[in-house]
Amino acid sequence: MTSIGNVTFACTDPNRLATFWASALEYEREEWPAEFQQAWEDAGRDPNGAAAIVDPDDNGPRLLFQKKPKTPTESIPIHLDLTTDDREATVERLVERGATEGETKTMEIGPHTETWTVMTDPEDNGFCVQAPDQ
Repeated sequence: MTSIGNVTFACTDPNRLATFWASALEYEREEWPAEFQQAWEDAGRDPNGAAAIVDPDDNGPRLLFQKKPKTPTESIPIHLDLTTDDREATVERLVERGATEGETKTMEIGPHTETWTVMTDPEDNGFCVQAPDQ
């Protein structure tokens, strides 16, 4: 069986982005073992060079944030879609935590209507917030 080990973000401030996404997803910060942290710093690596968050119920993927340059793009080739029962309240909560709200879109397919809001996190990574099919 193959599974996702990490969803990795290139960013300028791993701790800031890990804090935002931990709050957005109700995840927890992953603490590095002391010997790993010491080896990291002994190797001359930036103490804020990486951060990770995990699902406390161990159902979702680990998100890893690494300090490295991002490649600019015209569109969002890969992004997270967050599903929530109350899209508007979730969008408002994420904006309060540093996200930027973009446009809200609706698509109808037969009897199903899907509505989502396009957003960016504090480092301009795109993601969407959607409600279950109506």
